[in-house]
Amino acid sequence: MDFGLARVAGGTLVTKEGTTMGTIAYMSPEQARGEEVDHRTDIWSFGVMMYEMLTGQLPFKGEQEQAIVYSILKEKPEPITGLKADIPVSIVEVVGKALEKDPDKRYQKIDELIDDLKSISAGIIPEEIKLRLRKAKLRRRKRAILYAGAAGLVIILAVLGLILLKGPPETIDSIAVLPLENLTGDAEQQYFVDGITDELIGQLGQISGLQRVISRTSVMRYKNTDKSLPEIAQELKVDALVEGTVYQVGENVSIKLQLFDALPEERSLWTQRYDRPITDVLVMYGEMARAIVNKTQVKLTPHEKTSLASTRLVNPEAYEAYIKGRYYWERWTLDATKHAIEYFQKAIQIDPNYAAAYAGLADCYVFPEIDAPKAKEAALKALEIDGNLGEAHASLAIISFAVDWDWISAEREFKRALELNHNDTNAHHWYSHYLMAMGQTQEALAAAKRSVEIDPLSPTMNGSFGEIYLHARQYDQAIVWLRKAMVLDPDWIAAYKFLARTYLYKGMYEEAIATIQEGNLGVGLLGYAYAMAGRRSEALEIIEELVTQVKQWPTFSYRIALIYAELGEKDQAFYWLDKAYEERYLWLIFLKVEPELDPLRGDPRFQDLLRKMNLPVDEKE
Repeated sequence: MDFGLARVAGGTLVTKEGTTMGTIAYMSPEQARGEEVDHRTDIWSFGVMMYEMLTGQLPFKGEQEQAIVYSILKEKPEPITGLKADIPVSIVEVVGKALEKDPDKRYQKIDELIDDLKSISAGIIPEEIKLRLRKAKLRRRKRAILYAGAAGLVIILAVLGLILLKGPPETIDSIAVLPLENLTGDAEQQYFVDGITDELIGQLGQISGLQRVISRTSVMRYKNTDKSLPEIAQELKVDALVEGTVYQVGENVSIKLQLFDALPEERSLWTQRYDRPITDVLVMYGEMARAIVNKTQVKLTPHEKTSLASTRLVNPEAYEAYIKGRYYWERWTLDATKHAIEYFQKAIQIDPNYAAAYAGLADCYVFPEIDAPKAKEAALKALEIDGNLGEAHASLAIISFAVDWDWISAEREFKRALELNHNDTNAHHWYSHYLMAMGQTQEALAAAKRSVEIDPLSPTMNGSFGEIYLHARQYDQAIVWLRKAMVLDPDWIAAYKFLARTYLYKGMYEEAIATIQEGNLGVGLLGYAYAMAGRRSEALEIIEELVTQVKQWPTFSYRIALIYAELGEKDQAFYWLDKAYEERYLWLIFLKVEPELDPLRGDPRFQDLLRKMNLPVDEKE
């Protein structure tokens, strides 16, 4: 075999009957430049042969010899998995390392390459192979190694034969769409690329056969990660991963997606490129979701088939405004939410029948601060246009629950939202709070657990699971989940507040007070901690401070009530609770289960307050 021993030195090595002689296609970059070469140039040529064996074509091609040389020096070969999707990435990595243009980054000896192939054949999982490939020097195995030549080719053929003869994957019921890569060349288009990731997650989340589709918050933590796909799959506990790239936007959008069966062996199941005008993006998203679901062997219901197929054309300007709105809303800050509202309103001005834009507007008026009338108006308008928007039903449910105290409507809307998208982590999150407020402890814990399964790396979901455990009086479990939330986001104040409260209920008063003071968690919580710790005079001093500020901060009424309740001053406690009721203080929704209110539960006035709020009353209390 000729491994490209000829050199380009100004002359021409061309052609017989107009076709370039094969030897050039196997040349290494250093050989093509006329530089001194060593055994690593043969490793390159061997990599070219492997690529050709796997795909049926050469990695570097051209009509003329100089075009081939240019390709060898400057271009990357087409991805193997794009030509033959069922080749495991562990094999692709071996070929890619052999074809490194820099000789120092290649395999330094052929026995190292063969060692990796033999490891794959022996069933070593890909992440271990990849880890070794990243090291500067691979460990030399103390066993006989077969060098290059005919025997080496036999091993390679045997390995490839075993891999290619593998049967189809089992049904996949959990999946994560990793952040698509922005290859547009324009960093300003990142909002558009992230929007495509969101749309794919949303489309797949509605498929009942996919038990878990990981939420955006968790997958976005893997943007620009150097972790292997099996590592990510293990962390998220999913069967499959979707990766992709966005090549261009503007009048047209080009997206390439790849589906991997990630565990235990990383294997590409499907690759497809989509090129559409921007007006057809909604249609394209449905096509992509259907293709992915088909490869997972999940069965679509008739309704799901209709839903994925019944998308409409979109006005490009309206869609751009909508995507920007979602991009800003996902930042979850007051300032970013203001920008999101502006973009959603712009989308609606351009297209008054844009249901998703109204739903986005409703989300903005629910988070991070609730403006109930505007949220309800936007959600109802969204559902008037499209009654199957789960996120709009979820917004209505939250308003009915947290603001209107309309428990019946809240339950109906939560159930409808989750029926339409059982992978909506925010709907599960708020539904768990609703169930806890109703005193349905086990159901609340199940809903909170579900939100964490869908969004495992979200500090909010982990912390809220801890909060539900707190209300369930399972304090040790609460501490476990709250600490997880604090690891995920050390700056999330809510987790520290719940943790301090949990310490109080466990009788760890000094730890609680230290946490409150160090975290500057609020004078109201500190006053309650003093009351629980028996530091009555200090608690009363804080009540005096809160009373002077209650006109400016009406929410202090509730905090004053809690401190008085712990001090045994029931008349004062109910006076301030009534004030909080008149102000419709948000967290009165937990009146039935709040541990701080335990000292008041045997009083008839407490039962009267439950009835006024239409909350379930346990006559034994």
